[in-house]
Amino acid sequence: MRIMFMGTPEFACVSLKKLKEAGYDVTCVVTTEDKPRGRGHKLTPPDVSLCAQELGIKNIYQPQNLKKENFEDILLKESPDMIAVVAYGKLLPEYVINYPKYGCINVHGSLLPKYRGAAPMQWALIDGEEYTGVTTMYMDTGLDTGDMLLKSSIKLSDDDNFGTVHDKLAILGAQLLVETVEKILSGDITRIPQGETTTHYAHMITKEMTVINWSESAGSINNLIRGLTPFPKASTTMNGKNVKILKAYPADIIKQGECGLVADVNSDSFDVICGDGSVLRILEIQPEAKKAMSVSDYLKGNTIEKNTVLK
Repeated sequence: MRIMFMGTPEFACVSLKKLKEAGYDVTCVVTTEDKPRGRGHKLTPPDVSLCAQELGIKNIYQPQNLKKENFEDILLKESPDMIAVVAYGKLLPEYVINYPKYGCINVHGSLLPKYRGAAPMQWALIDGEEYTGVTTMYMDTGLDTGDMLLKSSIKLSDDDNFGTVHDKLAILGAQLLVETVEKILSGDITRIPQGETTTHYAHMITKEMTVINWSESAGSINNLIRGLTPFPKASTTMNGKNVKILKAYPADIIKQGECGLVADVNSDSFDVICGDGSVLRILEIQPEAKKAMSVSDYLKGNTIEKNTVLK
């Protein structure tokens, strides 16, 4: 069976490698165009392109889009029996979806139908979910609306953030993709329509959403921090300068005072008053134009004054 793999970021690389390890004939990779990265804005290939090269996959395509004039010739030339799609970043047109004999199979980083959309892992954390996971599904022309195939879940810990969940689900998704392919080929798979009752769209994270609102509860703010770490990071302003908050936890205390007020400063943390008097204890920050560091390291050369107000 000939498999065309479509994906872009590091998350997809794990699935590509797993398919190859399982012995499947991944004949080509389709990914997005090279983009400028870093301070020098040097054009850099997507992670999946580099991964495909390492795996010895010679046919790597980077079409501008999947319109017929740009992609149909590639589809006909490669003639895939199945298309595996993992974080490709573009919707597939109907002529692509209908082409392969065994369909277009997608790995999505949520327990569908909840958290369809671009940022499912982030939103599961921001919303304080107890569990998240991955779902494989047959693709259709909607945004993550196709019939579900298999699911696998993980319990979220208090220490989980977007980075740790990303890595866990990348591995889980790769395993589930291989299992899904096996079951499709054996005929031992059931399609489950999603329905709409529990749908929650995981919209793109915008810059405005990264700014901490200290009038929210300490728990909600902590969830935001977890969902945005290590990227794009939750931010606030301290003494007129931008500071990103990378690690914190809700302290089991109540303090009266203005929201955003630094209520206490310790050797390795500082406490900020949040909504309803709840308190967030800050452990790790990234000061403006500096690298991320623990509060204890920051305090070795800097001071955080009690009663400072974060905006």
